[in-house]
Formats: sequence, structure tokens, C-alpha cells
Amino acid sequence: MTEYVGNHSLLLQQIQRDNLGTQEEPLAGRLTGKTALITAAGQGIGRATALAYVDEGATVWATDINPATLESLDLTPGITTRVLDVTDTAAVRAIIDEIGTPDILFNCAGFVAGGNILECSDQDWDFSFNLNVRAMFHMMQAVLPGMVDKGGGSIINMSSVASSLQGVVNRFVYSASKAAVLGMTKSVAADFVGQGIRVNAIAPATVQTPSLDDRINASPDPVQARKDFIARQPMGRLGNPEEIASLAVYLGSDETEYITGSVQVIDGGMTL
Repeated sequence: MTEYVGNHSLLLQQIQRDNLGTQEEPLAGRLTGKTALITAAGQGIGRATALAYVDEGATVWATDINPATLESLDLTPGITTRVLDVTDTAAVRAIIDEIGTPDILFNCAGFVAGGNILECSDQDWDFSFNLNVRAMFHMMQAVLPGMVDKGGGSIINMSSVASSLQGVVNRFVYSASKAAVLGMTKSVAADFVGQGIRVNAIAPATVQTPSLDDRINASPDPVQARKDFIARQPMGRLGNPEEIASLAVYLGSDETEYITGSVQVIDGGMTL
């Protein structure tokens, strides 16, 4: 009788190998055979998702506006990086022409603008909607015809609990843009549900990312700012990028073939 010890994942693999006898073929990942395109993949949630997708067998195109942030992914087998400004419609079209239609599109690029309605300028409004909404619209518009021709695909849009889900102080234009993402997600899901295309949104609460650190460090009292972010999480901690990436893997996989138009809240109980 074989004695199994150690890591649960390794244990499962060993049991499956033993059941197959002496043959030790590699186990297929949940995204094996799929191609994924990820925006804002240079850091934070996008980077964690790129790595999680590769671990699950996908071929990944990791894009970001900042080439320096992509350098850490360049040597990862299964990942090809490209610089992409998602607000540049011509550049969006060009990358789809280059790589073809992905099986999974993860629209992760976004910007968090602070302040209430009295503090919001037209420039804040325009930039937030151009990046958080318009760019996502153009990304979906670019991949949908190919997905229709292929007979399916999964689109995952990054939203937030700061949206139509919950009011959050000092997040006026951010919340407005992320609410638009939810409406857009449901609309596209409804229009293409009969063509094998699934469109879902992820709505996190506060996640520990480099962009969060930048906002915290820009505040008058960074120590207190971090305490305030943590205090609004009932679980008493921030989320981490890998937790969001796990949900993105699930939505990109065939396990969710019966899920579309959904908003997947992952918020540590913030909206309870």
C-alpha cells in the first residue's frame, strides 16, 4: 500500500498516477488548449492572472501600457508580452490582427479616481470613462466577431463593488464607470448568449496591489490610510491578487459554460 504524505495538490497527482499504474503522463490544466488575452498584465491582478492561466495550461498574451512591468513575464514559458494602450482603438485592432481571436479575454485595465462629485473635473470623468469603459467596449468589439466565428469564448470584465453594488465614499467617477461596466457586461452577455459566448464581471473590494500602494502612499497619512482600507473589510484584511486570479481562471474555464451575465462578487464580506 502506498503511503501518501505532503502537499494536497501533489497528493492528488500521485493518487491519479497510481491509479494509472506506472504511466506518469502530465495532468491537463483547466485551461489547456485555450488562448487568453489579458490587459494590464504587468502587475497586480493582471499579472497574477497571467501566471495562473499559464499554470492551468493556457497560452497567454500579456499586455500592458508600461513595458517595464512586463519584463518579469517575458521569460515565463507560455506567456508572450506586448505593449498595448487600450485607449488606442487602432492599437487594439492591431493586436487582434496579430494574435487572432483569443478564447478568453480578460479586461483588467482600469484606473481608480478619488474624490466626490464636487471634486470631479471633466478631465477626471473623461479619463475614467475612456479607460474603464470605452477601452473595454473596444476590446470586446474587437474579439467578438472572431468568437462568433469560432463558436464561443469567454469575456471577463473587471468591475468593482464600488459601482451599482455599493456606494463607497470618495469614489464618485470610479463607481460610475464601474457601474457602466456591469451594465455593458450584461448587455453583451444577453446579445451573444445564443452564440456560445459568455460575458461575466468580477467585482472585488480592496485588493493589495501596487496601484493601491501608490494611492496609499500619496495620502497625507499613509499609515492611517492603510488602516482605513482594512477597516472597511469585515474579514479584517485586504484581498490578494491571486484570489482574484483564481476566480478569473474559473470564469475562463469550461467549468462555467452555464454562467453568463453574472457579477462575481469577491469582497471579503464588504457588501454584506
